[in-house]
Amino acid sequence: MKPLAVVTGASSGIGRATAQRLSRDFRVVGTTRDASAVRDRLEGVRYLSLDLADPASIARCSADILALGAPAVVVNNAGESQSGPFEELPREAIERLFQVNVIGQVDFTRRLTPAMRAAGRGRVVMVGSMLASFPLAYRSSYVASKAAIKGFALAARRELSPFGVWVCVVEPGAIATGISARRTKYVDDAGPFADEFRVMQDRLDGNEAAGIPAERVAEVICRAIRVRRPRPVYAQGSSARVAYPLSRLVPQQWMLRMISRRHGL
Repeated sequence: MKPLAVVTGASSGIGRATAQRLSRDFRVVGTTRDASAVRDRLEGVRYLSLDLADPASIARCSADILALGAPAVVVNNAGESQSGPFEELPREAIERLFQVNVIGQVDFTRRLTPAMRAAGRGRVVMVGSMLASFPLAYRSSYVASKAAIKGFALAARRELSPFGVWVCVVEPGAIATGISARRTKYVDDAGPFADEFRVMQDRLDGNEAAGIPAERVAEVICRAIRVRRPRPVYAQGSSARVAYPLSRLVPQQWMLRMISRRHGL
């Protein structure tokens, strides 16, 4: 029997591309908020409903997965993208974002890792964002959520690796997944930040539309899964091969200014 792999947010974008690649060598469970609504189903992928905003849904889905066996792979890809001026982000929007992007993912993963630890092997991949390493104005809540999940992952990596379970983070840059249309936005159109926010948002949408395909990120995720000892962090897109080494050589403010200028700020 093939080993079991779990991919959250598997109905589109990076999650779908990853599930498709893994289905060659794994039994794949792909999660989505409503499994019954998935129309274009991938062959070899079993779909389960998972709403990361709902603790009861997390408990049900993780139990259903464990009934199939101990996962060999867990790819946490599901999440929400959010933009807005720092001053204008509603508390409830921030709470929802952190529930979905951080708390829900941590809750879901920690329910699966005991079985992986007992089996003595496994890979957990958190799909983060380059913005966790290179913050952008008007994306503060999203940046913070991705930085938080990165912190959880890299700390847990040391705890779980002695048991053969390796945790890593994949940080995509601009990816052409259509996420721009699904991003939640909070801005006062008559407020002091409106004009600059629109400039940033237009440039961000343009960068994403011209970004690399989701399949390129799926390749990196699968590479991290297959190596004996994955690196802590992988990055793909948005000149990652230049940006990360450069950030170790120049002042942080220089990098922050460069990111801002790339988005019209």
